[in-house]
This record gives sequence, structure tokens and C-alpha cells, in this order.
Amino acid sequence: MNTRPPIESPSPTVVLSITFNDDCSCFAVGHSTGFCIYHSGTCQLKASRDFNAGIGLVQMMGKANYLGIVGGGSLPKFATNKLILWDDLKSKPALEISALTPVRGVQLSKERIVVVLQNSVRVYKFAKPPSLVAAYETAANLWGACCMSQRRIAFPGRTPGHVQLVEIATGNVSIIPAHSSALRAIGLSRDGELLATASEMGTLIRVFSTASCARVCELRRGIDPAAIFSLAFSPSGAQLACTSDKSTLHVFDVPGGRRGGINSGGGNAQPGRQTQTQTGQQQQQQQQQQGHMNAPPGPRGPRLMAASNNNAGGVTDTGGFGGIVSGGGASSVSGGGNTTKWGILSKLPLMPRMFSDVYSFASVAFEAGQEPLQVGGIPISSISGSTTLGTSRPPKGVIGWLDEGSLLVVGGGQDARWERFVIQQGQDGNRVCVREGWKRYLGST
Repeated sequence: MNTRPPIESPSPTVVLSITFNDDCSCFAVGHSTGFCIYHSGTCQLKASRDFNAGIGLVQMMGKANYLGIVGGGSLPKFATNKLILWDDLKSKPALEISALTPVRGVQLSKERIVVVLQNSVRVYKFAKPPSLVAAYETAANLWGACCMSQRRIAFPGRTPGHVQLVEIATGNVSIIPAHSSALRAIGLSRDGELLATASEMGTLIRVFSTASCARVCELRRGIDPAAIFSLAFSPSGAQLACTSDKSTLHVFDVPGGRRGGINSGGGNAQPGRQTQTQTGQQQQQQQQQQGHMNAPPGPRGPRLMAASNNNAGGVTDTGGFGGIVSGGGASSVSGGGNTTKWGILSKLPLMPRMFSDVYSFASVAFEAGQEPLQVGGIPISSISGSTTLGTSRPPKGVIGWLDEGSLLVVGGGQDARWERFVIQQGQDGNRVCVREGWKRYLGST
């Protein structure tokens, strides 16, 4: 009988990548021995494939049986420069796309396959065999920043800090000079009307309208530099969440709304509600002209009335936090819900810009987990030597919104955790974000 103890314990499973599907109903993780798919709301395992080899990236195509997978980890299942379109119904590869350099990211739809490389983005038609539709040069894109909606694809431009916005139907390209330093994270709203960007500095987040490429707002995460892990809009686009290496989740209101609301005032409202607000303004203007207003129409009257209507429109739309009405913390600078944090100091002249910037209306710590310096006797640096997205360091703080009032933060690595947060009304009447529950989804809680 062999009674000799093993030289070293078996290597634990390490999560190398985390991605949500388009409606955040499921999330997929690639790990050191295969991949798994979980139900987002309950963190229940839906599917699992064990290859006994690493998958560095998994991207779902909605809820279809096709997934884009790329090898990764210390022992990759597939070459890191190949995208495998996996048919999970038949448990075998359906398509294969090879590149000259390692694949950094993947986006899938029923018509397009987007392959993100370190210095280019290649768009293919979903066909057998896949045909190249277009190729775009980019600045160095180590993190594979790219996102896609039904109508648009966004990824870094040739100049660091710029964003290329491609119309899928026409192929038209717009350039947005978002930042002066390289991009770290980008995110599109679900309807594709808003784009959020963050640079490697990580102090400011900028939101742009994809229709006009105009800046909608600028939000301040903090003063100290930080690495932004994830940017995600709520389903309506009225809120934006971000995570960083500070292990903090920030939630912002998005001033100006999501449906062409840059110039409409009350843009957070639905189109019908926006029309009602505009109609109310027209009636008030007519009453002023007819002399039915008790107060004289001084120079401040119209501006105050417009601000009141804007706030009303914002509260009408953001009152969907499970019936919780937005309370307190409103700021005339933010257009509803956001806070300037510094109170009256933000209104003093000649103060530094950080005093008047718009900050998150709620923030809460998320758990980054305890990652060992070694995994199975192998230094983390050796495991992360593979160049697929998600293997340069364990992914942390990946955000997925369940609805307007609840969101998830999922982390990878060896200590892989799922956390659920809800937005609710605090005792002081302001909105707060609290953790409702958490789970180590690769092991017991």
C-alpha cells in the first residue's frame, strides 16, 4: 500500500475571466480547468464543462447555445491566438478564428463576431466559415476594452484615450476624444445610446451620447488614481456603476438622461413623460404671456422653473428603485440625485475643480477576496504569464445590473465571490447601496 503523502496538494480552481450576457441574466466564468455558466440572480450553476485545461475567456451570445472561448491559464485548452465558437448543445467547436496575436476580448451577436487583439479589432460576419467584414487599428489595448450593442461597437481609437464608435449597419466610424491618457474601461448602455469611459488614471468617468458624440456628463470617482475594473449602466441607462482596485462600488445618477436628453432637460424621463414636461413648460410660458402669473417674470423665474421641471422629470424616472423615491442629496450641478460632496464649498469661486465635480450618490465596499501569492506551488506571476484577457491578474469587481434597484459584483481568482447589492432609502432619506448577500460560487459559503 502506498502511504507516501503527495509532494504538494492539487492546484485549486482559479477563475480567469468573468463576463455577463447581454441582459445580465447569466454570467460565464472561464477557469483553470474549463468554464461554468451561472444564473445571475441566484448564483446557481446552469452548465459546466471540464476540459482539464484552462479557459482564459468565455463570452456568451445572449442565451443561445453558442459561446466564444479562448484558451488561457498555465495550461491552455486552446491556443491563446484562436477564438473557438463553442456549440454547447453538441459539446464541440462550431467555428474557429485564428489571429496572429493573442486574443484579448470577444463580443458576439447573431450577425457579428468581434475579436479584440492588443492593437486591432477585427469584425467578422457570423457565417460558416466566418468572413472578415472590417479591421480597425487601435492603441495598445491590454485589457481588451470593447463593448457592443445592437447598433454600435465601441473600442479604443488609434490615439490613446480616444474611442472609436462604429455603426454596425453602415460601417461609419466616429472618433470621441474621451481622455488624455489611455483607456482602461468602457461601457455601453443596453440601448446603445450612452457610452461611459475611464482612463488609466481612474479619477474621472465621462459619459457620451453615441448619437451625437457629445459629452453628457463628467463624474468623479475620487481624487486618488485607481484602476477601474468595470463600468456598467443600469437597464434604463439612468444610473452608472463602477468598481476599482480601491474595493469600492460607486453608483452615479446620469444627468441628462438616456434618450436624446442632452438638450431636453428632464432627459431621464421616458419619451412620453418628457413630452408631458415640455407641454407643462409651454403652458406656463403661455400663462406668463397672458399675465396670469402672480409673480413678475424676473430674470431668475424661467431658470428656476426649468430646474424644477428637470428635477421632477428625473424623480419620475428614477423612482423605480422598488418603489423608493429618490430623496435628498440632490444637486443643481448634477441635475438630480448626484452630490457635489463638498456642499457650500462647491459654490465658492476660484475653488479647485474637485470641489464642484459630481460624485456618486452611493458607495459601498465590495470584497476583493484573499488571493494567495502562490497557487499549487506556482507563483501567480507564472500563472498570469498567459496573455489572454483575465489571466494577467484575477478579474475582480465585474458589474452586472439585475434591475434598476439591484446589481451584482462578481470576482475571480482563487477566492471567487458573487455579491448582490441593492439600492434603498436610508434613514436620512438619501439613497444608499447595501450588500444583500454574497457567496463563494466555486465552493461553499
